[in-house]
Amino acid sequence: MAHDPLNAIVAPRPIGWISTLSAAGVANLAPYSFFNVFCYRPPIIGFSSQGWKDSVANAEATGEFVWNLATRAQAEAMNATSAQVPPEVDEFALAGLGKLPSRLVAPHGVAGSPVQFECKVTQIIRLTTKEGRDIPQWLVMGEAVGIHIDRDLIEDGVYQTAKTHPILRGGGPADYFAVTQDQLFRMKRPD
Repeated sequence: MAHDPLNAIVAPRPIGWISTLSAAGVANLAPYSFFNVFCYRPPIIGFSSQGWKDSVANAEATGEFVWNLATRAQAEAMNATSAQVPPEVDEFALAGLGKLPSRLVAPHGVAGSPVQFECKVTQIIRLTTKEGRDIPQWLVMGEAVGIHIDRDLIEDGVYQTAKTHPILRGGGPADYFAVTQDQLFRMKRPD
C-alpha cells in the first residue's frame, strides 16, 4: 500500500495544536493528530508523540502546555508548525503567528485561535507493545486548568462547534477536513 490505512480508517482526527516552553524559555508549537479529550471532570486532554519531540520534552521539563484550536483560517500556519526544526527555533515566529499570553501557565496560546486550554501535565506515558516492549511513542496527559473561548462562539449557553471551522486530520499524506454547519445532524441519546 502507498499509505498505511490506519490513519484513514480512524479519521478524521482532531488536531492537538500544542504550545510549550522549553526550560530555557524557547517557545514551541506543533500539531499532533493523535489527540483527544479523555475526561469531563476534571477536563483531561492528551496528545501522543511519535518520538521524543520538543513538545514532550518541554511538557516534562515544565509540567505545562496549551492546546489551541486549529481552524481553517489558520490551517496553513498550523501546517508550517509541523516542520522538523531544531529546538531553538520558535515555531510561532516560523509560521508568522502571534502569541497570546496565558493566565495560569507559562506557554503562550496562539493568537487568532478561538479556543485555548491551559494545561498542567498529569502523566507522561511511554507506550508499549502487547509484549511490554517500549516503543518510541509518548502519551502526554494534562488537566485543563484554564479554558478560554471566544464569546462569539457561545449562543444560548451552547458552544457552536461549526462556527470556527475547526480542521481535522484525514488519512492520506495531505488530507484534512473542516467542520462546517452543513455537515451537522442531531441525535439524542436514548433515555
